[in-house]
Amino acid sequence: MTESTICIFMFVILCFLGALLILMGSYFIYQDLVYLIEWELLMMSSSEIVMTMILDWMSLMFMGFVFLISSLVILYSEGYMEGERYLIRFIILVVLFVGSMALLIISPNLISILLGWDGLGLISYCLVIYYQNSKSYNAGMITFLSNRIGDVALLTSIAWMLNYGSWNFVYYVDMVKEGDWVMGLIMGFVMLAAMTKSAQIPFSSWLPAAMAAPTPVSALVHSSTLVTAGVYLMIRFNNLLMEMGWGKWLLLIASMTMFMAGLGAMFEYDLKKIIALSTLSQLGLMMGILSMGFWHMAFFHLLTHAFFKALLFMCAGSLIHNVKDTQDIRMLGGLSCEMPITCACLNIANLSLCGGPFLSGFYSKDLILEMMILSVSNLLIWGLFIFSTMLTAMYSFRLFYYSMLMENSFNVYSSLTDKSKYMLSGMLGLLSIAVSGGCMLSWAIYPSPESVSLPIGLKILALGVSLIGAWVGTQSPWMTYYKASGQTNAGLWMKHYLGGMWFMPILSTKGMGVYFLKTGEEVLGGVDCGWAEYLTGQGVYNSFISMMKWLDEMSLEGLKGYLMLFFCWLLVGVSLIMIY
Repeated sequence: MTESTICIFMFVILCFLGALLILMGSYFIYQDLVYLIEWELLMMSSSEIVMTMILDWMSLMFMGFVFLISSLVILYSEGYMEGERYLIRFIILVVLFVGSMALLIISPNLISILLGWDGLGLISYCLVIYYQNSKSYNAGMITFLSNRIGDVALLTSIAWMLNYGSWNFVYYVDMVKEGDWVMGLIMGFVMLAAMTKSAQIPFSSWLPAAMAAPTPVSALVHSSTLVTAGVYLMIRFNNLLMEMGWGKWLLLIASMTMFMAGLGAMFEYDLKKIIALSTLSQLGLMMGILSMGFWHMAFFHLLTHAFFKALLFMCAGSLIHNVKDTQDIRMLGGLSCEMPITCACLNIANLSLCGGPFLSGFYSKDLILEMMILSVSNLLIWGLFIFSTMLTAMYSFRLFYYSMLMENSFNVYSSLTDKSKYMLSGMLGLLSIAVSGGCMLSWAIYPSPESVSLPIGLKILALGVSLIGAWVGTQSPWMTYYKASGQTNAGLWMKHYLGGMWFMPILSTKGMGVYFLKTGEEVLGGVDCGWAEYLTGQGVYNSFISMMKWLDEMSLEGLKGYLMLFFCWLLVGVSLIMIY
């Protein structure tokens, strides 16, 4: 079988499974069904090892959309990875990645969750370092080590759950007693694990670094796998989160993450990193509304966000592919004339991200903001949510201005085209879902219509701040054209601070790595290759060499030397006998 045949085969299989699981999920919603399936793997004496699976509307619906999006990503990869020598290996890695996510989705058991969790971490490392260069290796190591913190937290929670006799958390989340500090501790570790996987502050720096992976992988990772695993885990533990009082802390962290990512995207010029920071902002939005207790809305936005974010990365990959791997948005411009279909898909995905009316993002994002306004929250959280919504529109329309409205900046490139049928098929398939998926999901998840009654000013607040942000975003490129001499040191420092994720990469990756490596070099030179070596290995060796030289010199003295040595050893032996 050729690479093209394998891609088409995997596309058909995953697309069929995705459609089947979505239909089953819809049936489970209306029938209110939940199935727990236990499969006995091993029986030893009176102990048994059982694999447990939970099949409810949430797991089936989420798994169905994961399979559907991954099928379109694999179809898109056939065009994007054209000429790749090891395309089959790449497809196998993507399928294993999707399988790990599916294992995590259907697991009500912390042990099997850890298997899927670690599978995501390991295969994401293999995919991030797929382009074998030093930048990819560094990004892969940052990603892997950041996610290991979450693995340790999950392992610790597994150890503490031994107090309850089972690792199936579905048996305990609804029966929590007030003052149960063990369950509160378990919930704290689970929340820490979710924060590392979903890149919340202070673990945010690995997400933009992971853009070193191929663009089809980014489309899959940032839409329905890996980064959404933490949000999904918190949705499953939502009752425990609210009962144990961890929700207020998660709300503050999520709001700050959303605000920080929006500010960072406004100062970023790398196309893929802008979209990665928008993913970080949306993850903060999901975690924020989840920590208020509205887990249905968090799951709703989790699915709708997957549609337009995968489409956004596919469009970005098509642009990068055509302009010969240039990711600097200042080098783009006038693309709508050369690549009309890609640009139309990019603009629709951007509008959906901003909450444009009647696109998929509108149904979930508008509902989340209205419920946030209606719920009990302080002015700080309210301001962070609203200003972050405006920032989303600002960086989206800033990207639109640079790629569409600016003059052509890539005169050296001659072949700009929309003719790759596989890439267009993947993008158009996701476009149909991104336009209509929000409406269909809103009727499926909320079968009885719910309305939020607010004053007219608050009702149009989300749309109003998005329009203001869109206007500021189109004007921001003009605002950044300034003379370097007109910038003070404080202004440059503030720009670097706001655009550099609040110095988080320096604190959590570069700074930690540089200082620890320097300390390690000093310890190696001063201790391991210094005093420790002098007092142990090298010192003993030199002592023996000196002693052997002395003995050799003594032996050259003839009979007199031998007699002197014999007399010395005789004195030593007599002294030892007398002591004992």
